[in-house]
Amino acid sequence: MPDVIAGLVAGLDVPGWRARPSPAEWAPVEILCHLRDEELEDFGARARVVVEGGARFLTIDPERWATERRYLEDDGPRALSAFRERRTTTLAFLGSLAAGRLTRTVTHPRAGDLSGLDLLAAWVAHDRLHVAQLAATLARGWADRWAPLRTDYAGPIPFATPGR
Repeated sequence: MPDVIAGLVAGLDVPGWRARPSPAEWAPVEILCHLRDEELEDFGARARVVVEGGARFLTIDPERWATERRYLEDDGPRALSAFRERRTTTLAFLGSLAAGRLTRTVTHPRAGDLSGLDLLAAWVAHDRLHVAQLAATLARGWADRWAPLRTDYAGPIPFATPGR
């Protein structure tokens, strides 16, 4: 995953890292900061709760984190590096486990019972959703950069707004 992200963001300048495709959407740096923090505080932490026999998951608020932690002002390459380090640590932890340790469930207040295996499957889906989000964000940034050239010939550009 870190290599996929690195390939997508290669060559971005500071304005590119901070460009939101629309006011309500995240910029590339915000997506990377989210992935970095989710690695430890969401999926990683929840997998540890399952493996270590915990009774409940801590409450998280990723949307609030983006504002409180000032993701938009962070450094994109540094966030990618931190994400890469955290993912490496996570994979080493998961690789050290016997598969049976991930079958235990913990009840999530909204999602119900989640096993460690459920969390791993959701984690991969989460990664892929954010790859798609990042790719769409970058496509919008590219189209905006080259306006008034007609990038729509390529196909529908994500995050289109009236007047674009």
